[in-house]
Amino acid sequence: MHRWSKVFIPTLREAPADAEVASHKFLLRAGYIRQLGAGIYNYLFLGQRSLNRIIAIVRDEMDQIAQEFYLPGILPREPWEQSGRWATMGENMFRLKDRKGADLCLGMTHEEIMTTIARGELRSYKQLPQIWYQIQTKFRDEPRPKGGLLRVRQFMMKDSYSFDIDKAGLDRSFDLHDRVYRSIFTRCGLKFIAVEADSGAMGGSQSQEFMVYTDAGEDLIASCPVCGYAANLEKATSRLDSVLEMNPTGGGAPELVHTPGCGAIADVAAFFQMSPASDIKCVAYMASIAGEWKPAVVFLRGDHQVNEAKLTAVLFASELRPMQAEEIEDAFHAPAGFLGPIGLSAASKEKYKEALAKDVLEAERGEASRKNRLDFFHSDVEAQSPVVVIDRSLEGRKNMVCGANKLDYHLRNVTPGRDFTWTFAAEIRSVNEGEGCPTENCGGKLVVGKAVEVGHIFKLGYKYSESMGARVLDENGKEITPIMGSYGIGIERILTAAIEQSNDANGFWLPASIAPFSVVVTITNVSDFALRATGEKLAADLEAAGLDVLLDDRDERAGVKFKDADLVGIPYRINVGKKAAAGQVELVTRATSTSVDVALGEVVGLVKKRLDEERLLASGL
Repeated sequence: MHRWSKVFIPTLREAPADAEVASHKFLLRAGYIRQLGAGIYNYLFLGQRSLNRIIAIVRDEMDQIAQEFYLPGILPREPWEQSGRWATMGENMFRLKDRKGADLCLGMTHEEIMTTIARGELRSYKQLPQIWYQIQTKFRDEPRPKGGLLRVRQFMMKDSYSFDIDKAGLDRSFDLHDRVYRSIFTRCGLKFIAVEADSGAMGGSQSQEFMVYTDAGEDLIASCPVCGYAANLEKATSRLDSVLEMNPTGGGAPELVHTPGCGAIADVAAFFQMSPASDIKCVAYMASIAGEWKPAVVFLRGDHQVNEAKLTAVLFASELRPMQAEEIEDAFHAPAGFLGPIGLSAASKEKYKEALAKDVLEAERGEASRKNRLDFFHSDVEAQSPVVVIDRSLEGRKNMVCGANKLDYHLRNVTPGRDFTWTFAAEIRSVNEGEGCPTENCGGKLVVGKAVEVGHIFKLGYKYSESMGARVLDENGKEITPIMGSYGIGIERILTAAIEQSNDANGFWLPASIAPFSVVVTITNVSDFALRATGEKLAADLEAAGLDVLLDDRDERAGVKFKDADLVGIPYRINVGKKAAAGQVELVTRATSTSVDVALGEVVGLVKKRLDEERLLASGL
């Protein structure tokens, strides 16, 4: 039994001014954490108990499909160079040198290290499949730490890695993780949604995120309430309604129109008395490709926004940044705000397609396709032809308006495909709320909401095993490359997501499965010997029944104790007060802020029954 008077729970009446989101405020106020530096936190008694409970659930579920490892946190440069990520990770990676001058880094993820083990130890298809996992501290030099434990520089992650003989095996490993993740998050009491996602720096052919809706989230999720479609905005697609063209029955050659002061989409739409959907918006970028900055120009509908994650993937760039006004004028001899597609010499579409066609296994063998695409950019873009990308929503359109590459002038009667060409077309826009669901025959409308990511699973393919030389012999004695998957869970993010979804003005409540204690017994007046004795015995009986109990035996006013109990996330409170003399105690359910008087002899059984029901519900029984 733990006594509140003896443990360290430094609660605060007010949160620090820089704590903005609910989870950050309450983790500080409840004494779970204390900040040491930007994005660096100490986990105190209550916080560590909750994290240990989360870890226990993760380990219990992962042990059903995988073997637990523990890898170093300080890593040599060589494996990262072999995968190509020593350079591409950039400033997100903490780098250091040892006393001999050798380059090292702090581990931000462990694909490379697990692959070195596989490369050195796996020899035959008979050893596959393998799924290895660890629960370990990770380090990332987050440029803008914020949101408490949501965006930090040091955090705990469960990361696992699968090695399979073929794509069918990878599908099975991916599905196993999907099932286990759903069980983990359900047992942790999260209301989550699984969404299609972008693979980002991890690479791979397919990825799926597990998200919890909250206004504190930095991700946007598009979902359909009709069919259940859901995707991260970086991956989401939608069905667009048809647009009434400005001049649907005709339209001649592009016509130059003087549009003084109309550099913004709204001004152009007002000038021509048209919908922004009939304007061709231009956004110019510099894209870091093969270590060099190249110009890339994007055209899309005026009512749409560029999704830079989609564009980065299309361009196979490591980084994007908007072009500055002076860069636009130097590169295109046109003023910012009036840049248009007519007259631009787009990089060759044919050469781009030819580069991709050189590798028929592009989706599986990312390194080969990467080389082909980079060869294309070196040969074609270095001739100063920008890569021109149009969003697919412009295909088939006609009689639109665009910039004329001349200050205060636009062109109307512009038809994509007739009046200008492009390097390639792709969906590079962000979907908007209210657009049609992309699921065939659905007819629903998309809803967009903020969410926080708690888990992410990737089909890596051959990205790491190919580049790092991992090989096994198949059943015919032929040397082949194992196919990989990578799967992560943010331990602290489970805690923060749980708080974000379950809080009120007085504090928060956690599911018993991850709460630091299941029940707090509050003695309203410890100076009363009878009340104290009753509280002590009740806490002992609860502990004997297998429950985690915190006995609030502090010499404080009852109101102070009640406020602290409401604050710190414990799901049940039993108040031992004046009614104890008549054999009654008050059972408070934190989630509903409701209370009921219960006979002293029945309260242990009632609390245990409620906790058992919660566990059964979480397990799906």
